[in-house]
Amino acid sequence: MESGATAAPSTTVEQQEFRKALSLFDSVMVVAGVMVGSGIFIVSAEIARQVGSAGWLLVVWSITGLLTVAGALSFGELAAMMPTAGGMYIYLREAFSPILGFLYGWTLLTVIQTGTIAAVSIAFARFAGALFPGISEDRYIIAPINILSGYALSLSTAQALGLVIIVVVTAINCRGVEWGKLVQNIFTVAKLTGVVALLAIGAFTFLRNPSVFHTNFTNMWHPVNVTRIANVDATTAFGMLVALCVSQTGSLFSADSWHDITFIAGEVRNPQRNLPLALGLGTSMVIALYLLCNLSYLAVISVSAIQTAPGDRVATLAVNTVLPGIGTLAMAILIMVSTFGTVNALTLAGGRACYAMAQDGLFFRRASVLNRARVPGWALVLQCIWSLVLVLPRTHNAVTNTYGNLYSNLLDYVISAALIFYILTVAGIFRLRSKRPNASRPYRCWGYPWLPALYMAGATIILVILFAFRIATTWPGLIIVLSGVPIYFLLRRRNGAEA
Repeated sequence: MESGATAAPSTTVEQQEFRKALSLFDSVMVVAGVMVGSGIFIVSAEIARQVGSAGWLLVVWSITGLLTVAGALSFGELAAMMPTAGGMYIYLREAFSPILGFLYGWTLLTVIQTGTIAAVSIAFARFAGALFPGISEDRYIIAPINILSGYALSLSTAQALGLVIIVVVTAINCRGVEWGKLVQNIFTVAKLTGVVALLAIGAFTFLRNPSVFHTNFTNMWHPVNVTRIANVDATTAFGMLVALCVSQTGSLFSADSWHDITFIAGEVRNPQRNLPLALGLGTSMVIALYLLCNLSYLAVISVSAIQTAPGDRVATLAVNTVLPGIGTLAMAILIMVSTFGTVNALTLAGGRACYAMAQDGLFFRRASVLNRARVPGWALVLQCIWSLVLVLPRTHNAVTNTYGNLYSNLLDYVISAALIFYILTVAGIFRLRSKRPNASRPYRCWGYPWLPALYMAGATIILVILFAFRIATTWPGLIIVLSGVPIYFLLRRRNGAEA
């Protein structure tokens, strides 16, 4: 009886602690898995239209790679210093103030994480339509119902499949981090294997017939058939600077979310060592693959073909060029595998950000409790519900009577806002070195202060250009961020959270 009485409290304490279940390999798989979705197979078409040549296309991806790896190496210091659940929310809170951390968390939970989950689940459904024609955004279970001018609600078969994917992935992750990491490892290894196969197709084509590659690089710095951005295009030096910065919207988004591993830092073994390593190794590997993918495209199809790829599906066009008739099916399967793994990584990580905010009284209190599997089950469910909601609204173009997806607009709005938070987080390294000079730093940012300063400078230049030349999709993002200010003070007053 005495023994049983003393055992009970330890079980309760254990259930309130995360399970250290993620190894270095698991952590790298999360970083790589959340980065590689569907973007790398698509966005090079838009980038090619903006910059107009093979050389500048590779420059765009190189800039993305430099910024991503520099950001990851910078975040590594903060992750090793504060290896607890919450990631950027914690870093901004500790470096600057709770309200700044909350504004990031608010944007993350209302749009960035949940909107991306919704977007990637629909991407899964779209490519599933290549295997099952009945799955389409134009095949309605509930036809669009116009609710406001320019907006509607609908339920298509593609939307329905997207809803199912979100629910299934959430259910898996509610069973424990072991289940989440198992799914992540399987799907990340599978998608990376598929990307390597895509590279092999490009290499095979180059070795057999290098003429396309040579043609693309004969005038590699001469832009052709470029899309004008506001009043400029890439045929002038200033126009090229604008094009390089604006095109980062697509490439940075395709390489985004690499920092999600920091949200689940509390479940990583030896986090002081493994978190910086996972960030550095995972981002470097994916960026190398992204650059090689673009070289693979350029070895198979011309720049003009990339610019005019049907539906912007560059990878599908490349595979169909080499293996006629099977490219569409093969790429559909690869992208379905890729997007399912990405939804899993986003779901796994985002739930921990909700948990960290709830711990501070800045989210629903139930989200601050771990379930029997020692994961934040309520936080995962709440994230799931909002992601499901974001799948349903549609934008409506009355002139063409066509329907888009609301979350696509929201993601465009917050890309610039997310850059602001990334810059501030990296600035937090300088702030914390001054504010807490004696704090334990198991890993110190390689190249400090030049590397984080380089990231901040590069990201700031891109941000300024975006705010100047992408007014319609930048300033609304700032409004979404600032809408969290009254919510913060309301929650602080209601829950007694400290300012």
